[in-house]
Amino acid sequence: MKRREFITLLGGAAAWPRAAGAQQPAMPVIGLLDSRSLDAMSDRLRAFRQGLKNAGHVEGENVSIVYRFAENQIDRMPELAAELVRRQVAVIVTTVGTATFAAKAATTTIPIVFLIGDDPVRLGLVASLARPSGNLTGINVFTAELTAKRLELVRELVPRATRIAVLVNPADGPITESTLRDVEAAARAMALQIQVLKANSSREIDAAFDTMARERPDALFVATNTLFIGRRIQLVQLRRSTGSLRPIRCVKWPKAAGS
Repeated sequence: MKRREFITLLGGAAAWPRAAGAQQPAMPVIGLLDSRSLDAMSDRLRAFRQGLKNAGHVEGENVSIVYRFAENQIDRMPELAAELVRRQVAVIVTTVGTATFAAKAATTTIPIVFLIGDDPVRLGLVASLARPSGNLTGINVFTAELTAKRLELVRELVPRATRIAVLVNPADGPITESTLRDVEAAARAMALQIQVLKANSSREIDAAFDTMARERPDALFVATNTLFIGRRIQLVQLRRSTGSLRPIRCVKWPKAAGS
């Protein structure tokens, strides 16, 4: 065999593994979209990966996961959702309302699996619980549906309360609107006055407590929201450090049920 022919044959053989690899089916990609940070999601991510593993899907072996975290910058959600769509992921997973709505706005074809704390039918995410239709499906943990019950608990904790401050995150859009409708209806039934305070950052939470220190409501109702869950230590510390504030009870749903 001539030297040139041998080199050509060797070069061709070296290319075989690459060619064979190119013919392998691409590993499916899951896109995970969330408004929080990676650190804030560590526990949930462990559970998520374990759930995938139980179903036979192991990250890095037979499935890939692309993570997009907004780091509590809600205005970035549409951009991050669009990135996942351009990446042509097989499915988008969301665990908060802002991510779910951003994903819904970004695609009508890629399947979206959500975890949400309000009625997805009332929010317009699905047509019905039995037949979601469209490209969205998921789990409702019934957090928001218990808004009236939580307000009743405030009344039990502070029997003489007549004025309730309600802390909400305006960036949570339809979910905040739904929560306020339920709070207002329940407050009317119990003859309570409510004062809505809005906060979308640590600084705005500080400002809300400054307002409460001046106006002295009887109790505080904190809406279920990922920002407030992440800032729960700040909320407790502000309550303790606001000396001029009358005793306020912070009633929130447990962390595990957050949306």
